[in-house]
Amino acid sequence: MIELYEAELPSRLLLGTAQYPSPAILAEAVRASGTAVVTVSLRREMAGGRAGEEFWSLIRSLGVRILPNTAGCHSVKEAVTTAQMAREVFGTNWVKLEVIGNHDTLQPDVFGLVEAARILCEDGFAVFPYTTDDLIVAERLLAAGCKVLMPWCAPIGSALGPINITALRSMRGHFPEVPLIVDAGLGRPSHAATVMELGFDAALLNTAVAKAADPVGMARAFGKAVEAGREAFSSGMLEPREIAMPSTPTIGRAVFS
Repeated sequence: MIELYEAELPSRLLLGTAQYPSPAILAEAVRASGTAVVTVSLRREMAGGRAGEEFWSLIRSLGVRILPNTAGCHSVKEAVTTAQMAREVFGTNWVKLEVIGNHDTLQPDVFGLVEAARILCEDGFAVFPYTTDDLIVAERLLAAGCKVLMPWCAPIGSALGPINITALRSMRGHFPEVPLIVDAGLGRPSHAATVMELGFDAALLNTAVAKAADPVGMARAFGKAVEAGREAFSSGMLEPREIAMPSTPTIGRAVFS
């Protein structure tokens, strides 16, 4: 179980809903992953017409919580307006806040992100900010009213996995009581297990599942990896050492001459 904005959720995996081969495969992947939260883009709904209505009906039938996002927004005004529209369309005050600053890397505009987060938090939103692994930015987001942080581990859709484990570990240590969700750049289940072993509370991904040869199987694999990584962290893993240590005790062993 994980608690986000006073909501208890049975899964630590959050799953995106874009780029799947078909609605049927999307639905099956969501079920296979065990996720309790899916992200949905308002822009897709507004642009989809009748297809968008059918997609929304499908998502509602899955019985999962909706986390609308402001994907594709490049300014504070655009992100805030999109979030407010999403609240009306989806009937939730949850929003994954994205304010993109670079077209190539899709890195967040952290200055605009903090400002948009402040406006939305004051307006009663439960903001999930897509941010970098910078500690100062994280502090500003918390001061703006965010109660959850979503640092990237690599550029969106890159599948590179955690490219700066030191920074992620520092963020976990610096904010021990804040729910941290790794968002963007996860490409393999082992990547998800790695960040969960660092002590992160959840992982959000989309492309690695949607673009897999078998999205349903990959969704299932990520669901298992997230749980395995969390259980490993909670169980107290051994710290690496540079010298060998025998696993078989030497005291009391038989002596042969």
